[in-house]
Amino acid sequence: MRTRVKICGFTRVEDAVYAAKLGVDAIGLVFYPPSPRHVEIEQAIKIVNVLPAFTSVVALFVDEREARIREVLARVPIDCIQFHGDEHAKDCRIYGKRYIKAVRMQDGIDIAALALRYHDAAGLLLDAFHPGAKGGTGSQFDWRLVPKQCSLPVILAGGLDETNSKQAIEAVRPYALDVSSGVEAGKGIKDSLKMAAFIQQVNEGDRVTT
Repeated sequence: MRTRVKICGFTRVEDAVYAAKLGVDAIGLVFYPPSPRHVEIEQAIKIVNVLPAFTSVVALFVDEREARIREVLARVPIDCIQFHGDEHAKDCRIYGKRYIKAVRMQDGIDIAALALRYHDAAGLLLDAFHPGAKGGTGSQFDWRLVPKQCSLPVILAGGLDETNSKQAIEAVRPYALDVSSGVEAGKGIKDSLKMAAFIQQVNEGDRVTT
């Protein structure tokens, strides 16, 4: 099975266009003001409007107000919502959109129970736990915490870059990889060479595990 790739945290139109040309499956737009990768609605529209067909757009929110989420959905063509905070399952279902639930991994996390709680999610995104941040830290967690079997697609995130993406595929066999800071020249500024190298390593990892 081919490993899907989502690159998250775009702030510039040209970076998103280049990622799409590389063949990424999805781009992520962060609607979380404390994040250095936060985009306003107007910039998000500019980015989405230049994407080619078959490139999905994921909107990331962290414990956001319903009114704000609905405002974004009304103005930006979004394919999927990523809930990256402590949102309850019932609150993820009210928008009529496919959604991904992020889980900050640490000892004692029961992935099977979370997969049951968020049973209608399009996937569980497993990210590194950091007490002062909700993703985008560049930190890697212990991949041994990822269960071998899960009832939902597993999207692996946290500390990924072109040096370990192939290893991640071999070790975890996830449905997808999600990278942000690992392909950046600066916060919110993507590096074209790093993005290309990341995709190349994913493709090599798929060849090894096929």
